[in-house]
Amino acid sequence: RIKSIGFSDKKLSQLTKTSETLVRKKRTTLKVIPVFKKVDTCAAEFKSFTPYMYSTYQRNFSIKSECEANPSSKRKIIILGGGPNRIGQGIEFDYCCCQASFALRDVGFETIMINCNPETVSTDYDTSDRLYFEPLKEEYVNNIINREKEKGNLLGIIAQFGGQTPIKLAKFLHENKLPILGTQYTSIDLAEDRERFKNLLDRLKLKQAESGIAKSYNQAIKIAERIG
Repeated sequence: RIKSIGFSDKKLSQLTKTSETLVRKKRTTLKVIPVFKKVDTCAAEFKSFTPYMYSTYQRNFSIKSECEANPSSKRKIIILGGGPNRIGQGIEFDYCCCQASFALRDVGFETIMINCNPETVSTDYDTSDRLYFEPLKEEYVNNIINREKEKGNLLGIIAQFGGQTPIKLAKFLHENKLPILGTQYTSIDLAEDRERFKNLLDRLKLKQAESGIAKSYNQAIKIAERIG
């Protein structure tokens, strides 16, 4: 019942003082899993070619009869969108997600977009073959992946085009052995760590702007004086 009124796995883990992973495992064992419902963008007047799906937890339901998600048997790839626009993360990342979807469709893959921003092009009806209108959080992304894996050939997930929001999910995907297409988590983690990345460039003897890592005000002053 508590899932049906909107409590996330993360919130339940905080209330029970346990890990989100443990909550997810126990919930799955008890078969407390969401169903996906379809938003009919044509109000039943015409067939909706790109269904907008969202998840919900219902009490006393049958997954087979209540779930409206219908994964295909095609070769498919999931693209993680950028979520809400914010400072440092805007329309340029949504453009990348759209172009990735178009390119994958051109070479014969079914594209599945996960995003939660109605103001973006990536959530338009003609951008992907299927859209899940869900938060870019571990619980929701994992539920979608599990549903799509039930049928067809899910080749992998692309997490690099939507900015920091999906990139932060790369560790979760890696730890759960979910296939990441493109740059792998270990490389993403290296590039995100400024000090490790600087040391790598030094070892490779590649040119870079002078910089330093400061962990206090005094260290920052010394680095600034050294660099000039």
